Amino acid sequence: MDNTSIWIMIIGVSLVSLLPRIIPVAVLSRYEFPAVVKEWLSFVAPAVLGALTALSVLAPQGKIDISFQNIYIWAFIPTLAAAVKTKSLFSTLLVGILTMAVLYNFIGF
Repeated sequence: MDNTSIWIMIIGVSLVSLLPRIIPVAVLSRYEFPAVVKEWLSFVAPAVLGALTALSVLAPQGKIDISFQNIYIWAFIPTLAAAVKTKSLFSTLLVGILTMAVLYNFIGF
């Protein structure tokens, strides 16, 4: 593969990645949406994050695993409790990282 092909590939991948993000913002930023649409859109990000989290916790190997050996469920429980109690991203991340470290290194999961 020569340098020209590599550069064409880099530019093509960049355009395919960036254009679907830039075009809607550029086109739709001029419009004022009704309150109902704004409220509906406010739920999109949490719903996507929730789905990604559930997938990572319940199916870490690509297959649903709801068993006692699933370390991610055990780490998720105190992490969720910390998130609800503190409402702090830093505290939540700290509890999640420490829980995973304890489960891997001391409990032997």
